[in-house]
Amino acid sequence: MNKQFDTRYTQDRELSWLKFNERVLAEARDESVPLMERLKFAAIFTSNLDEFFMIRVGSLTDMAMVKQTHVDNKSGRTPQEQLQAIFKAVVPLYKQRDKVFDQLDLRLRACNICRLSMEELDSRAKKQVERWYRDEVRPVLSPLVVDLHHPFPHLGNKRLTIALALRRGDQESFGFLPLPPGIPPFLRLDERGVHYVLLEDVLMEYAGDVFDQFTIVEKAVIAVTRNADISPEDEAYDVDEDFRQHMRKIVKKRARLAPVRLEIQGGKGERLLPFLCEKLGLPREQVFKSKAPLSLEYVYSLTSLLSPESTQALCDPPFSPRFPACLDPQRPILPQILARDALVFYPFEQMDPFLHLIREAAFDPDVLSIKITIYRLASRAKLAEYLSAAAENGKDVTVLMELRARFDEQNNIRWAERMEEAGCTIFYGSEGIKVHSKICLITRRTRTGIQHITQVGTGNYNEKTAKLYTDLCLMTADPIIGADAAAFFQNMAIGNFSGDYQRLLASPFGLRSKVMALMDREIAKGKDGYIFLKLNSITDRMLIDKLAQASQAGVEIDMNVRGICCIIPGVPGLTEHIQVFSIVGRYLEHSRIYQFGRGEDADLYISSADFMTRNTQRRVEIACPVLDSWCRKRLFHIIDVLKQDNVKSWQLKPGGLYHPKEPGDSPCCSQEMFQSESVPCPTPEGRKSSEKKRFSLPKLGRFFHA
Repeated sequence: MNKQFDTRYTQDRELSWLKFNERVLAEARDESVPLMERLKFAAIFTSNLDEFFMIRVGSLTDMAMVKQTHVDNKSGRTPQEQLQAIFKAVVPLYKQRDKVFDQLDLRLRACNICRLSMEELDSRAKKQVERWYRDEVRPVLSPLVVDLHHPFPHLGNKRLTIALALRRGDQESFGFLPLPPGIPPFLRLDERGVHYVLLEDVLMEYAGDVFDQFTIVEKAVIAVTRNADISPEDEAYDVDEDFRQHMRKIVKKRARLAPVRLEIQGGKGERLLPFLCEKLGLPREQVFKSKAPLSLEYVYSLTSLLSPESTQALCDPPFSPRFPACLDPQRPILPQILARDALVFYPFEQMDPFLHLIREAAFDPDVLSIKITIYRLASRAKLAEYLSAAAENGKDVTVLMELRARFDEQNNIRWAERMEEAGCTIFYGSEGIKVHSKICLITRRTRTGIQHITQVGTGNYNEKTAKLYTDLCLMTADPIIGADAAAFFQNMAIGNFSGDYQRLLASPFGLRSKVMALMDREIAKGKDGYIFLKLNSITDRMLIDKLAQASQAGVEIDMNVRGICCIIPGVPGLTEHIQVFSIVGRYLEHSRIYQFGRGEDADLYISSADFMTRNTQRRVEIACPVLDSWCRKRLFHIIDVLKQDNVKSWQLKPGGLYHPKEPGDSPCCSQEMFQSESVPCPTPEGRKSSEKKRFSLPKLGRFFHA
């Protein structure tokens, strides 16, 4: 029997996510954003929606098939009711995306960046397209006909395909022409500017050449989205099977799972749709018509074709992260961390100091071991190379590699094998619990004994996303945190997830209960209590209810939640002291910050954990206190600027809708302010001076958004 929950101040997580993606699409409409960046936001919206259907709709579809009725504890809906609400909410989003894309397409034409239809091509361009089709495209096509002798084919997940209704004499049949994967998605025409034609448009034009024995009655571009919500821990596998081999099977299986969406572009669909719905087992409500191309991945390739003048006019100005202000680039990193904690803020500051720290440790004769948890890596990763070098130099290198990082499994498998060959000890965590923490421990032996340097982050050790996501990286030689980290890695090695630590908070046991205890402390203060949370998402019902309890006690609560937010603020008598805002801008907001209390007495944490049930109950996560005075001031400053943002910030209202904050007389864009700040690097002499002189932040002028 399902427990009854108060849904007066909560909302459906899936609809909340769709509202987030709508805010992403709003960036594509924002006139202050350069045109090519706006087009990229339209592409991000599209790929986000693809993943949403693969994962969330896929998961709900599975749940709807279970006989035992499940009721969501935030919306009070069954999975089937949630699916119905999703399908209804998605239709207007397609219309919004189509309208935005058409407007951008038109605006870009004025800049000589033209996606041309086949009808628009002049004779010269038509000859170029014909040569491309004849020499490069047609030889690799794999057309299919479905009739009495040929079964319905497997349509790959999100693979663009030309679908055709055919007739030969009195016989009707259907044809499929998948876009060949080895061919570029568009052909650039030999003209000034960037004029191009999409591959699917070319194949639509030449379909009659491929199916020359048929009359084409109807044709359209289609894409099938399949359920990709595979939980490896739920898959049966032999006990003695290598986990890497098991994950390879899971990844291969993903492409063949059941359809959850059909997209169609062009054509009326009078003959195609009934046939496709029947064969795919999809109701019409899971079919979505689009005027824009079904895949916008090609958009990212257009930027490289622009002239320097067009790049300057149509793209974000280039930004190079600076070396962190709290470190001296002329000195080795390791002794600096031994002297003082460092807090690095991506992407405004470089990831290099952490990489340098690992490289120095790889060659430091006093270093005994390096231990690290890895969730995602870049395809080219200096970190993995430095860890391999450390192992080859005789260091004890232990890597807890999470092979189940969704859509990064193959890359993680490849890196795990390479590091293992170099001599690293690799292990993969436990069934049913993903390791999502971002923690690294360097252990040294000195004359005075064992010494630990610990790094804790809010984001992955991915050198590519460190330039795109806002994240925090803390490096500390605090002995208590180091002892906690050493105990943590020992516990992970033996599968003990219930370890208790002095300063670190760890899930799946401990983090949520300790966070709730900190909330209780603020509740006891009543109106003097304060909580600030920066999260990607919040869905955990226990934490939501505790925040509502804090609000009812008069505690002031500010929440910066980028995506899913299942708590509704401002509900009289329930959540009226809670404010929720979301920032969507040039960089993906990804850092997690917890603050309990105000000023010097406040507890400050950075963490890998969102307040989602999966993070608090089914994942290994780490939250680390920020104790150093300079680092705390820096973190307080970051929080303050985030709260000031009124350019890229959206306020969640009691009705569950988001509204842009009013800029007022002093517009402030937090990301551009962080980007524009210039904080002097403390000198070695300055580090030895008085506390006030060493670590007082300079006055920072407010950034006025153009």
